[in-house]
Amino acid sequence: MIDQKHTTKLKKDDTVQVISGKERGKQGKVVKIDLAKGRAIVQGLNMVKKAMRKRSQNDRGGIVEIEAPIRLSNMMIVCKKCGPTRIGYKIEGDAKKRVCRKCGEAL
Repeated sequence: MIDQKHTTKLKKDDTVQVISGKERGKQGKVVKIDLAKGRAIVQGLNMVKKAMRKRSQNDRGGIVEIEAPIRLSNMMIVCKKCGPTRIGYKIEGDAKKRVCRKCGEAL
């Protein structure tokens, strides 16, 4: 299998909307991005149950709900003005800024 390097315009703490899959239409904040796998963990979305082992005396084991990763291709960034959109770039002086493709507002 060929090793592919994934790239993304999304960053940690971006508000994103899921555009396909069982969580379609829901919004949340990006907690972590894994570029090697092309996936991101979004706060409060794609919850799965996981059996956790008791690690210490005062730690509780049992079944917990955690967020599972979602593919980067299945989410779009949300602009405050116009909703889900694509990301463009504008170079102002020596700074490169991410902008909304619909309204041109900085993201």
